Amino acid sequence: MIALAVSKELTSILNYWLTLKDPQGGFYGEVLSDGTVLKDAPRGVILNARIIWSFAAAYAALGKPEYLEAAEHAKDWFLEHFCDHEYGGVYWSVSSCGEPLDSKKQLYSQGFAIYGLSELYKVTKDNNVLKAATDLFHVVEKHFADHENGGYTEALARDFSPLEDMSLSAHDINADKTMNSHLHILEAYANLYTVWPDKELKKAVESLLDIVGTKVMAPDGHLQLYFRRDWSVMPGGVSYGHDIETSWLALECAMALGDPAVAERVRPWAVKMAHAGNEGLLPDGSMRYEKLLDGTYDDSRQWWVQAETVVGNLWLWKYHKEAAGLDRAIACWEYIQKHLVRPDGEWHWAILPDGAPDLSQPRAGFWKCPYHNSRMCLEVMRLMS
Repeated sequence: MIALAVSKELTSILNYWLTLKDPQGGFYGEVLSDGTVLKDAPRGVILNARIIWSFAAAYAALGKPEYLEAAEHAKDWFLEHFCDHEYGGVYWSVSSCGEPLDSKKQLYSQGFAIYGLSELYKVTKDNNVLKAATDLFHVVEKHFADHENGGYTEALARDFSPLEDMSLSAHDINADKTMNSHLHILEAYANLYTVWPDKELKKAVESLLDIVGTKVMAPDGHLQLYFRRDWSVMPGGVSYGHDIETSWLALECAMALGDPAVAERVRPWAVKMAHAGNEGLLPDGSMRYEKLLDGTYDDSRQWWVQAETVVGNLWLWKYHKEAAGLDRAIACWEYIQKHLVRPDGEWHWAILPDGAPDLSQPRAGFWKCPYHNSRMCLEVMRLMS
């Protein structure tokens, strides 16, 4: 039953995003909570890279030609306007006409560009797409890699000179290295490896997995969020959504290498992170957002956290033989259906602690993308088929 319901929800999500295609190229940059489409809004690299990934992955699973067309439509505009054709890498944001706005090079955004393009290559075998992805890999290794301490620098200027402020978003502190960017460069590299099994790429994936398990994960299983260049920890709270997301993504990335020894090394870390993340579960089946530094909680139910809670617990059930994982996944999915899914398409950003939807945040925008929820649907369909 859950697989069928989730399959229908995937269609609903992607049908909504198909309405946001700009006939002039790419996708519109923002939609307000009330459904107003801001056609002239700036366009963020994360949203657009995730659109490529979502439609390419959905096409691979379902074979609907409109999904492939949407992925190609997004890719064409992305390669022309988000890629820096002088210095390399991808910009953080551009105007609706494609002119660079924020030209910084965030590690996180290079990762999602690789992730989306490598996923599209799986279904098109377009060598230009693969070259764009591998070129970005070389950019990251040349400019972002910290050969002295391991890992990668959080952000650089357009010409790859140092930046004073490297923070990823208004929610993040200024840190040399972050959990979030390392998680998603790992995800991107592992996906690229499935289509381009390069020896240096494999070495980088193995190194990133080790960083997640030995530097990012604390002894209690929670992820430490911010770091100085030498990996000394900076103050940060607990992000339950990232705990549960990393628990399954790390194991998936290890499996992508095709080396059982690597997967077995990661497996106990994955269980530990999943259990730590599940400490944020609430009686109604949902997952709270985070624990703050002062020990208080943000009990809003963010859309992406709920999606990752479903997937992480299904992985506990499927790959770690934890029967209760299935029950937790179903309970969270039922919460999503009841509270987050919008009848007119997409999901609310969050449900506030008082039970009301957060209407102050966009339905689509820089961070509100068809990635966490469409990926959840695809994973449920795969794991429960």
